[in-house]
Amino acid sequence: MASNGELHTRTKPPPTPSPLRFSKFFQSNMRILVTGGAGFIGSHLVDKLMENKKNEVIVVDNYFTGSKDNLSRWIGHPRFELIRHDVTEPLLVEVDQIYHLACPASPIFYKYNPVKTIKTNVIGTLNMLGLAKRVGARILFTSTSEVYGDPLVHPQPESYWGNVNPIEDFFIAGVRSCYDEGKRVAETLMFDYHRQHGIEIRVARIFNTYGPRMNIDDGRVVSNFIAQALRGEPLTIQKPGSQTRSFCYVSDLVDGLVRLMEGDNTGPINLGNPGEFTVLELADTVKELINPQVVIKTVENTPDDPRQRKPDITKAKELLGWEPKVKLRDGLSLMEEDFRARLCISKKK
Repeated sequence: MASNGELHTRTKPPPTPSPLRFSKFFQSNMRILVTGGAGFIGSHLVDKLMENKKNEVIVVDNYFTGSKDNLSRWIGHPRFELIRHDVTEPLLVEVDQIYHLACPASPIFYKYNPVKTIKTNVIGTLNMLGLAKRVGARILFTSTSEVYGDPLVHPQPESYWGNVNPIEDFFIAGVRSCYDEGKRVAETLMFDYHRQHGIEIRVARIFNTYGPRMNIDDGRVVSNFIAQALRGEPLTIQKPGSQTRSFCYVSDLVDGLVRLMEGDNTGPINLGNPGEFTVLELADTVKELINPQVVIKTVENTPDDPRQRKPDITKAKELLGWEPKVKLRDGLSLMEEDFRARLCISKKK
């Protein structure tokens, strides 16, 4: 039988890595590829991986949402390599592990070019799985809590199939489908390659994550509120304001990704903070911490916006020994410092 977290037994053994990896005369570093490594989460993951002096890290990014500035501390480092590349095109490198993060995660960006978003999720994942098969690498894919749709089960465990209407999604109000359905297909590809070719896979379902280096005004609620508060603008809440979210600080999320990659479970495994807040509670907290003078106003909601979002992280606790540590107020304060610096807004004394 498959172990907990592994949905099916393998039909084939994993591909054999390079024989140099097992040579007693060759002390090889772990060569790690991070797709989307110039992005928000990707750059923090690179920081974590580079802390281990035995790791060599290769980042590929097309800079659609990422930035070289996020990796400035590592450019020129002998264990670091940065390649401008789009994962929808084949990539030929020799690596031991692949963290596949490439995909715009902000609604503003993935709605801007929905076809490109689907290609990144489907063709990009196929290319990375093909690379993993060729070189015998272990591959981790960052999926999303959006695969649960507008959930009828709360909190959401990995066993929940989700509440999605693909007909409505695709033909009526499918502004989010390029992202949501793209991630669902990519998960399918991961497990098909695992069963058919024996690829070592890991699948993480990421819930709302926040922290320094988020794109300012990227349409996500935490970055929107902090940028608005710093500029003295109204905090805009989509109606009704009672919808809930769970916010995980980026350092906690990155720790979970590394633990999942290094562990023995394929997943999918939820990674997120089970602390649940309404959007109105978040706005009140940001207002209190940053700018008590700003007002809060409501605006119309976007189609398909989920009413509840809270991860069940039982599996992460049991299988990875992981749970988030950073409290929301502490994380918001760290994010405020980063946004102030980038917006050139000094703190009033």
